[in-house]
Amino acid sequence: MADKGFAAAQAIFPTLSLWENGDFTPILFCWSRLHLSASKGWRIAGSMATLLHDAVMNPAEVVKQRLQMYDSPHRSALRCVWTVWRTEGLGAFYRSYTTQLTMNIPFQSIHFITYEFLQEQVNPHRGYNPQSHIISGGLAGALAAAATTPLDVCKTLLNTQENMALNLANISGRLSGMANAFRMVYQLNGLPGYFKGMQARIIYQMPSTAISWSVYEFFKYFLTKHKLESRTPY
Repeated sequence: MADKGFAAAQAIFPTLSLWENGDFTPILFCWSRLHLSASKGWRIAGSMATLLHDAVMNPAEVVKQRLQMYDSPHRSALRCVWTVWRTEGLGAFYRSYTTQLTMNIPFQSIHFITYEFLQEQVNPHRGYNPQSHIISGGLAGALAAAATTPLDVCKTLLNTQENMALNLANISGRLSGMANAFRMVYQLNGLPGYFKGMQARIIYQMPSTAISWSVYEFFKYFLTKHKLESRTPY
């Protein structure tokens, strides 16, 4: 697949064949043109990936959060799946799907923009620098986590359908919809309610994003270096 893609690129941009002769000067220009022509497709692919990822992971998140509830009636993941399916139906696993997707947009935007900004400050030459990748990745994840905590609170409420909260809000049946969740959180706790659990969320996201960026940058460096070395004539 990679060879076919490279051949297609060579057909579009003949100067790309200079790669074979070790002359990399025109490559950045050609690659930028190829990148611009493919960016729309990549955005669509990224959107579809997010939709499918959350479609698969949302039920798992529902089960995880219901097991984490204080005095949870569920004793295992399989039992939780069966109970939720039998008592609430398939829709219970997707009540927070829209909220999850809505949360991912600002989270990833803040996450990537912050990482790139911090890299420009601490690693302007963009070389492989593990310390800068860890710091930038951790801080980017922390900021994104803090900014999207209100959406995470609403998502958690939709996933767990916590009985005490529903009773306090005089809601009978099940809570559904992101707008209803926002109203209920404000009704119960006011503005501070949207930021409950923010510290725990930051503590969770910081090492997660730091590790992710560190691993990504390492393999990018390793694979790029290996590719260049394999093409360098001895």
